[in-house]
Amino acid sequence: MASPCRVEGGGADSYRSVRHPWSLYGVDNKVLERAMRNLADGLPQRGWKIVKQGTDSSRNRNLEILAVHLESRTQAEITWRKGLDGHEPLISFAVYSRCFRDPDFSATPTSDG
Repeated sequence: MASPCRVEGGGADSYRSVRHPWSLYGVDNKVLERAMRNLADGLPQRGWKIVKQGTDSSRNRNLEILAVHLESRTQAEITWRKGLDGHEPLISFAVYSRCFRDPDFSATPTSDG
């Protein structure tokens, strides 16, 4: 979903950023652990720089990867939630774009009549 974002110098109504969350679940922790290893190994080969990799500050010490795509500056937050708190194990993903000018933005409202 695109959301407004702040830009220096005004014009914020015509700028957007996109956040796209999703998750992978329904498999056991061994599969999720392998998936996190594969992501840590594969992201740099696909133009991503891993800026943080390790456990988060939660009580469950979930494993997380924070990465930035070097060309597009897209950011990714990937967290393996092991389910130690009774919830279903999963890997959550959130990908964020940087702020961009919306080409469909019109400063003048139009009417259909």
